[in-house]
Amino acid sequence: EGGGRAAGGDAPAPARQWPLLAVLCTAGAGLLIVAADPFEQAFRVGTILIGIALVLGAVLRVTVRSVGMLAVRSRFTDLVTYGLLGVLIVLLALVAQPEPWLDIPFLEDAVHFTVR
Repeated sequence: EGGGRAAGGDAPAPARQWPLLAVLCTAGAGLLIVAADPFEQAFRVGTILIGIALVLGAVLRVTVRSVGMLAVRSRFTDLVTYGLLGVLIVLLALVAQPEPWLDIPFLEDAVHFTVR
């Protein structure tokens, strides 16, 4: 389901697999930012980019009829897997210490309760 070519057979290989390449290039850019560490908070920006790549994969899996090799399992399973992992990675990047960009008060209380 959805595993056919994303472009016609006469198109070059990268064009036939553009959904997969879009996700891989976005995640690769995030990994490069984390590895190079070119600016302060680069780990957070790169990790958010990796999470966005997974969310992009979920959106492409739902909206594009034929996504090529991006289709690994059924459409529903791919949507849940890509979407849930992407959202969790973005949320973890936002609440990472030090100086989190997103403050969730009950998380601090839960950590203090479990560590005591």
